[in-house]
Amino acid sequence: MTGPVRVCPECGRQFEFTDPAWRCCGVPMRLAEPPAAPVPPAELAGRPLTTWRYAEALGVPAELWRSATLGEGITPLLSAGDDISVKVEYAAPTLSFKDRGVVLLIVQALAAGASKVIADSSGNAGTAVAAYAARVGLPAEIFVPDSTSPKKIAQVRAHGASVNLVPGNREATAAAAIEAVEAGDSFYASHVYNPVFHLGTATYGFEVWEQLGGRLPETLVLPVGNGTLVLGVTRAVAGLLAAGLIPTAPRIVAVQAANCAPLAAAWRTGSAKPLAVESSPTIAEGIAIAAPARGAEILAAVDEIVTVTEEQVLAGRSELARRGWYVEDTAAVCWAAARASYGAWGEVVVPLSGAGLKTGWTPASPA
Repeated sequence: MTGPVRVCPECGRQFEFTDPAWRCCGVPMRLAEPPAAPVPPAELAGRPLTTWRYAEALGVPAELWRSATLGEGITPLLSAGDDISVKVEYAAPTLSFKDRGVVLLIVQALAAGASKVIADSSGNAGTAVAAYAARVGLPAEIFVPDSTSPKKIAQVRAHGASVNLVPGNREATAAAAIEAVEAGDSFYASHVYNPVFHLGTATYGFEVWEQLGGRLPETLVLPVGNGTLVLGVTRAVAGLLAAGLIPTAPRIVAVQAANCAPLAAAWRTGSAKPLAVESSPTIAEGIAIAAPARGAEILAAVDEIVTVTEEQVLAGRSELARRGWYVEDTAAVCWAAARASYGAWGEVVVPLSGAGLKTGWTPASPA
């Protein structure tokens, strides 16, 4: 059985797709294969309207993914005016972009012969792991911060997964999950540590390219916490460039919440690693990562990192709703950044990464 191979960037050891190992020398693994691209647009005609139309670039055995898919991918790309288009990622099966990568983690769990999966999440990845694990009949245990939206927790439980509420921040939640993984034999379905996840998020970039008729916009604006979407999209861009399917790379702008912005602080000072910052609570819970494990990778991958305030996120969320898109708070950060930088980035595409139904806000809700 074949599949994506991972490599430890410290010692060079390689890990086959069926190997459940999630770390080697204490640093996150990377994908061993160079970035790949989908086939030319004309050859995509007639293929299934899911992530798996790009099967060549994913490298996963068909006999595995066919049992795991929930129809993820091919989300709408719509003009919002003023040179901004939105990609409605909350049209995914579990209402967030995390489905793109999680389906690959669950496929890998199957290939590894796992009997149970464990994941840690601020909510969206956890709901996706719970749903896809249910799809293939694997028990799942999800660790989330105790401040996670009750509606996200309810979604996890609805899929039959057990939930562990962890006091403290996102880093404390990851530590608790890792302790549970190391105490047993569960497959660690980590969107942070497992680079197989990035193959899935690369399909966001492939879709934008295909939906724009075989090109990319001048700027792709992406949210960044642990960087799973950024690292997937930059992989897609590299693959498209290498295959000669685009002439130049778009500008990649990453967005953090001002209240928790270790990557933005590093970018402003020219540091190659995230800086320790004093973080405050943020309504953009999905990107509230004070110490991103792949921080150096992210900083090397992007062209610019900007921040948005809580007030900008709330205003952006409300503006999107008045235009017909009901998103959760984190999903408004890229819109807020694009609006604040209007004209500076040219043609822009932003993701609406998660549904407002996950938090259930109303205009009358307190900020």
